[in-house]
Amino acid sequence: MVDPGAANLHLPAMTEANEFVTSLASRAKTASRALVSLPGHVRDTALLRMAVEVRARRADILAANAIDIAAAGEAGLAAALIERLKLDDKRVEKIARAIEDIAGQTDPVGQTLEGYVRPNGLRIEKRRVPLGVVLFFYESRPNVTTDAAALCLKSANAVILRGGKECLHSNRALVVAIRAGLEAAGVPQDAVVFLDNPDRALVPPLLKLDHLIDIVIPRGGESLIRAVVEESTIPVLKHFTGNCHVYVDASAGTIAEQVVAVCVNAKTSYPGGAVCNAAEKILFHQDAAPLLLPRVAAALLAKGVEIRGDEATCKLFPGAIPATGADWPEEYLALKVAFKVVGSLDHAIDHINTHGSRHTDAILTTDTRAADRFVAEVDSASVMVNASTRFADGGEYGLGAELGISTDKLHARGPMGATDLTTYKWIVTGQGHCR
Repeated sequence: MVDPGAANLHLPAMTEANEFVTSLASRAKTASRALVSLPGHVRDTALLRMAVEVRARRADILAANAIDIAAAGEAGLAAALIERLKLDDKRVEKIARAIEDIAGQTDPVGQTLEGYVRPNGLRIEKRRVPLGVVLFFYESRPNVTTDAAALCLKSANAVILRGGKECLHSNRALVVAIRAGLEAAGVPQDAVVFLDNPDRALVPPLLKLDHLIDIVIPRGGESLIRAVVEESTIPVLKHFTGNCHVYVDASAGTIAEQVVAVCVNAKTSYPGGAVCNAAEKILFHQDAAPLLLPRVAAALLAKGVEIRGDEATCKLFPGAIPATGADWPEEYLALKVAFKVVGSLDHAIDHINTHGSRHTDAILTTDTRAADRFVAEVDSASVMVNASTRFADGGEYGLGAELGISTDKLHARGPMGATDLTTYKWIVTGQGHCR
């Protein structure tokens, strides 16, 4: 059994908590310095060994997951959330393949982003480098553990993982496999450190270690993210709510079947609709609404989705529940959606930019000018044209996996792959130049 990198200890005293998390972060910092000098092929070998270890330890991983699932049921966790926690043979294999996919990607570290020679002969280069140490908070799905570890290793970053208590045993078993793979490849095991103590007293001192940790990425509920932002002295890259919209444009009547299919997919393709890229609001241009709104509503209702709507929606579809002002900014994360009839493209764009979360928004249209305006003016990390919001995903974008979907603008935006876990440095080369 490989030490997952932390002890599940009770730490009552603040001094002990400070010492514990400082030791944890120091180990990760030391590993991050070693990773910088490791060639990309060595890191890729470690990733492939990680995949081997995940497959070899499948029985242990599934046994640990069964403990989490049983505890989640006893705690009354929602069925959709329990489904996100579950692992089986197929999902374990998918985890291993995702690691292998990341190993096969181009190494982002050391890439020259630009280079030129100044009139005085100085050679100027901007070169991609790792961030250093990533502190990653996350909830639920155990595959996030391996995705995060793999993406950080690919980009030569060390990572400190702190998953949710609802997935503690699964995460611990996966980290054992990850660290075994690192050891087998001769890579420092502390490139992946796991904080498996659920004591919340550890979090505030951890978030003050800006001399050891370079960035914090929280992925989970809004309350988690806001708590991290308030406590941290380390830069935070936020993955806020996914209040995603689909706008059905005036011209969409000629693609009615496509409109129904995309709206149903955007809301219901994941069990319970409990994912951040599910559509939460559907806006209909007033010219398209009489034909399309009732058809979309009926199709969603048949899938068990609760329909809420403004006054115009309730007239066109009497089965809708009247929406209130509180509905428009809310992320439901459930089989629930709100409809609104808008008078123009301008109205739709304004509504999305006012109430949306800058995550993912889509337009369904045959009008290229409307699509171009929507793409230019909607201020979101991902904008879809005639495609479901559910495509906002690192795997779907060809990133292999994602560490999260950033709704920030600095330094990364949207699904974050290995390249998004790098920054750059300037390299200036002269021949005895003096200014």
